[in-house]
Amino acid sequence: MRIFKSRAVRAITTAVAVGLIATGCSSERDEGGSKGGDKDTFVFAGSGDPGSLDPALASDGETFRVTRQAFEALLEHEPGGSKLVGGLAEKWESDPSGKVWTFNLRQGVKFHDGEAFNAAAVCANYDHWFNWKGTYQSSAVSYYWQKIMGGFAKNEDAEAPKANYKSCTAKDENTAVIEVNETTANLPGGFSLQALAIHSPKALQEYAKQDATAKGDAITYPKYSQEAGTVAGTGPYKIVKWNKGNKEVSLERFDDYWGDKAKVKNLVFRTISTEETRRQALQAGDIDGYDLVSPADVTTLEKQGFEVPTRDVFNIFYVGMSQGANPALKKPEVRQAITHAIDRESLVKTQLPEGGKVGTQFMPDTVAGYSDQVKTYPFDTAKAKGLLKQAGEEKLSVEFCYPTEVTRPYMPAPQDLFELMKADLEKAGITVKPKAMKWAPDYLDATESGSCALHLLGWTGDFNDGYNFIGTWFAGPDKQWGFKEQKVFDAVNAASKVADTAGRTEAYKKANEAIMEYVPGVPISSSPPAIAFAKNVNPPKVSPLTQENFAEVSFK
Repeated sequence: MRIFKSRAVRAITTAVAVGLIATGCSSERDEGGSKGGDKDTFVFAGSGDPGSLDPALASDGETFRVTRQAFEALLEHEPGGSKLVGGLAEKWESDPSGKVWTFNLRQGVKFHDGEAFNAAAVCANYDHWFNWKGTYQSSAVSYYWQKIMGGFAKNEDAEAPKANYKSCTAKDENTAVIEVNETTANLPGGFSLQALAIHSPKALQEYAKQDATAKGDAITYPKYSQEAGTVAGTGPYKIVKWNKGNKEVSLERFDDYWGDKAKVKNLVFRTISTEETRRQALQAGDIDGYDLVSPADVTTLEKQGFEVPTRDVFNIFYVGMSQGANPALKKPEVRQAITHAIDRESLVKTQLPEGGKVGTQFMPDTVAGYSDQVKTYPFDTAKAKGLLKQAGEEKLSVEFCYPTEVTRPYMPAPQDLFELMKADLEKAGITVKPKAMKWAPDYLDATESGSCALHLLGWTGDFNDGYNFIGTWFAGPDKQWGFKEQKVFDAVNAASKVADTAGRTEAYKKANEAIMEYVPGVPISSSPPAIAFAKNVNPPKVSPLTQENFAEVSFK
């Protein structure tokens, strides 16, 4: 899911006004909730703007938080957990090969534009994505389609992967059959992704009339994805307005929703970029809830009577190393030295939420495939110095990038974390050249292209399978890392093709061991992010995947 994905779409060149968040002080607040006494509107603050109202064009959590309320996928996750359950499909099954997937669909479901949901609608969506052309084939635009289903009917981008999607057939009105060419661990989990949520076929016809365009690395997204009015899903809310000047997206209850109706009529998502300002807005009664609570604020808010539930651990925070940006990182002794030089235990104890754990590999211990046998690199400054000397890099100098104007579930205060790591590396004799960059698009573009030698990133899982973590980075050559270690690639890909669950779990363990023997970067931590709500709010079930359903929210 990233959901709060560390990789996100590149620059959105549609103009976005950066307005100030107005926080008036004249009216009375009601039990820490939003002002004005309007109990028909729930206001929630995230840390960043969504990138698109079409989730198929996105890969970031701030977008998916909004679109998830309006769009539904074939499969979903149980409220508050990571177990797959029925979404728009009540039941599903695959053939023994894992290549043919049959979905028995819900009946009586309507899209926001009045169109009926059926098997033909499912196939219209999958065929729409499969037949994308031009800029839509850029990995920056169709990231998740390519990760889950491979390339396209006709690949125009030389870097696009081979298509794994084969076909979708409407067997009857309520039965859709999706076939893929090769067995993959990305399924069935991929069928739950917001990026593969189902749109009205009528809306798809309008989408097809508009192109995404590119100039260099800058992407201009189609108009329909930047303005409310055209997109139409089946969710409990429909998107009615995107006020970019006020940094707000407004949604309204969909009264023809097939399931439990939303308890609050209006839902507003507002961007407030800093932790402190989000907290102050909640305390002042300007908002009814916010995400990514600073660990230092949790106890304070709880003592003041606010609801501050904590999600289960389902993420990994890491220091990435780009061997293409600094040739010294090609030397294993240098990568090992950097790993030994960082005091991860201290970072977890002093900077991350209670319940955080030191990372030993590129997935949390809550995911099947986590190995207790990986090679570890405990904090040891002297050993780091010795390894640098052994590598002939006693005067190593590295550029270290970190993001600004952002907080992530795995990374609550990027600059603070960076400063502590910088100090650790300098104690080992490494000269650190800091480079602060705005999160979107600069930082994301730089890390994705591999231009930052060291950088801070992380990942919140989309679904509970090890390949969703390690397969994201280490299934093949990736510019972010800039290495070609076939032993690592083979281990990760071999695991993804094991059909038996128990066998795949064991194969993931072996893959994790191969990755950490090579040590391409430094797993720092996994931690449970907190989310806060006003005193007069009955919160939704919090999700380890950060997939909260705001239709569950009500006022006391």
